[in-house]
This record gives sequence, C-alpha cells and structure tokens, in this order.
Amino acid sequence: MQDQSPVAPERMGRSEELSDFQRGTVVGCHMCKKSVREISALLNLPRSTVSSVILKWKRGGITTALPRSGRPHKLKEEDRQVLERVALEKCLPSVAALTTEFQTASGASVSSRTVRRELHEMGFRGRVSTYNKPKGEKVEKKQAPSSQEDARVDVSRLDLRVGRILTALHYKETDSLYVEQVDVGEATPRTVVSELAQHIPVDQMQNRMAVLLCNLKPVKVRGVVSQATVMCASSPVKVEILDPPSGAVPGDRVTFQGFPGEPDKELNPKKKVWEQIQPDLRTDRQCVATYKGAAFEVVGKGVCKSQTMSDSEIK
Repeated sequence: MQDQSPVAPERMGRSEELSDFQRGTVVGCHMCKKSVREISALLNLPRSTVSSVILKWKRGGITTALPRSGRPHKLKEEDRQVLERVALEKCLPSVAALTTEFQTASGASVSSRTVRRELHEMGFRGRVSTYNKPKGEKVEKKQAPSSQEDARVDVSRLDLRVGRILTALHYKETDSLYVEQVDVGEATPRTVVSELAQHIPVDQMQNRMAVLLCNLKPVKVRGVVSQATVMCASSPVKVEILDPPSGAVPGDRVTFQGFPGEPDKELNPKKKVWEQIQPDLRTDRQCVATYKGAAFEVVGKGVCKSQTMSDSEIK
C-alpha cells in the first residue's frame, strides 16, 4: 500500500540567504496585515527569519541583507526566537543583563559575545535599552501633524457649503442675535447663531439660500451651541449674506480654482487657520466673493455674490 502521509513543505536551509525580492515580499505581506505564522507558511520560511525581516524594516526601513561573517549560528531557531522576544520585551541596561535573562528563559548556555553577534544579525543596533523602541517612530508621529496641517494654509481647508436657512428667530433677551435652523445637506439641520438681527429683517431670513462655513469648532453662544457660520460681506455699517448661484442646493461644495484639496474635518483653533485665511476673503468690484482673486464657485452652477457690496471683506 502506497504511503499517503503528507509531505512537509521544503524550507530553505539555514545557510541560504534571502534575496532582496524575498525580503520585500515578507514586508509586503506584513503591510497587508498577515501574521508571522501566515507569512511563514505562505513563503516556506522559518518564523524567526520572517520576524527578523519585519523587525529590520520596522527599525529603519531595511529590506536588504546585512553583511554576515559566514559563521553558522550557534543558537537553534527556537532559541533565536526566544532571544528576539527577550530583546523586544525587556528594557535591559546591557548585553550582559540581556544574556542572563535569555539564558534563564531558554536554558541555553552562551556567551555575551555570541548574544551580541546574533542580535546584530537580527537587525538590532545601538543600546540594548532602546531595542523595544523602534528608531524613527517618535519622529514620524511628531512630523505627521506638521506635514498635514501646517504646510497648507489656504482656503481649501475651509468646509464651505451651500445651505438653506429654514427658520430664524430672535434670540431671547437680545436684539442682535438670530437662532437659525439651516439645511446644509445633512440628515438633520444645524443650529446656527448669527449676529445679524440689526442688519437683516427677520422676514428676509426665512427659507433663504446662503453660504455656510461648516468646520469651525462648535461654540456656545449664550447657552446655544452654534454649529456653523453664515458667510457675509461686511462693513462697519452694512452686512449682506452671500448668495449662492441659481440652481445650487443645500450641501453643494464651494470650491476655488487653483486651490485643490479637501477641507479639514474640524479646524483646530490653536492653529489659527481661519484667522490666517479670513483677511484674504473679499468681494471684488462685481460683488463676486473671492479668495486671493479666486471666486467662491459651485462647480457647474456659478459663483457666489453679495447683492450690492463690492470691495468688502467677508466674514
């Protein structure tokens, strides 16, 4: 009777060196969220080899082979795995201390010199106490917000949308504020508090189109949380709500030619993004709302304008 027992997959010998392509494949599988066990089975590689490649990549983006002395490993594969785990999990002050901890965990009897050489071949460098703190990680975390928020300060970071003011009511105990319910294309209207009651009659606030800034941090005004700002042309004596183009509907984005990009989810007040952008918002001689000369535009429908106010700031 013929032997039907399964044949174990052939694995690379210990003396063989991974190619750069194989190392890149290991890293690619890791970035696709595959575990060390899965990568080992998929590529027929020892788990310790897979772990070593991933570790080198995490610590410095290394996927190429490091120089080797040509001497065989003095540790078994399972002992190398124990050594790697001890190096990562224990914040020890020296190689001697790490060697003692490794001998206790594995039962192997090796010198500190052998431990140091094995660690170097695994990709560990520098002080032992920093082995569980991958180099570059802190730098990346500090630099990421800078590259995303600080590098680009222009009007594309504002979430400007067309909205419909459904209702506006005088706020109690004041003659200057309206509390409005505004449809900006979301499931429910936003509550907006505007200091417009002394400039625009209440009947002209009902069921009218407007341009809303929707990603300022919500603020509480006399106990009411205001979730957006109605954009207006403004002077010391007069205020006009900006009109969207004919055909625009609630939720339409207002964009600007020459300033691509997606708006922030919410503007960080500490970064003063709005304060840096607002001085460049003005109506031109034709009353068109602009940012540095680029019109407030609803693509395919037209530009946003004030009714009569030219060369005026917008806020």
